[in-house]
Amino acid sequence: MQMELTHQVITLFLLALPVACIAWTVTHEEIFRETREFCKRKSEECSKLYQRKFFYLFTCEYCFSHYVTLFLLLLTGFKMVYDDGRGYIISFFALVWIANIYMTAFGILRQMLKVEKLEGNLKDNEWHEVKEEIDLEDKNK
Repeated sequence: MQMELTHQVITLFLLALPVACIAWTVTHEEIFRETREFCKRKSEECSKLYQRKFFYLFTCEYCFSHYVTLFLLLLTGFKMVYDDGRGYIISFFALVWIANIYMTAFGILRQMLKVEKLEGNLKDNEWHEVKEEIDLEDKNK
């Protein structure tokens, strides 16, 4: 029995969250840094094309999100619009698309937070410099 379209869309947005989370974590976060660096090196050094492409997928969130999506679809059986194989194809590309929107938004948010933190540190350093100058002037008087 086919899910109601509203329920499908809600499920799409919910299932895209773990896809985005897993793909981002593997391709960006510190916990997988050594593995990612190994894969990056192998993707550049392997002599065979299929080996380079295999290792590359662990360094690219967009590429990796396709494999996470495939696994999640096999696990859940989620289909959109159609109850046959076409439903899997539609849900596959829809999940990848929404997950990558989430990852893009998260990347932008992280970048904005880094900029704010740097600006705060700069202002803090400027404040300490001004305070030192004032203290120095007070001592000289």
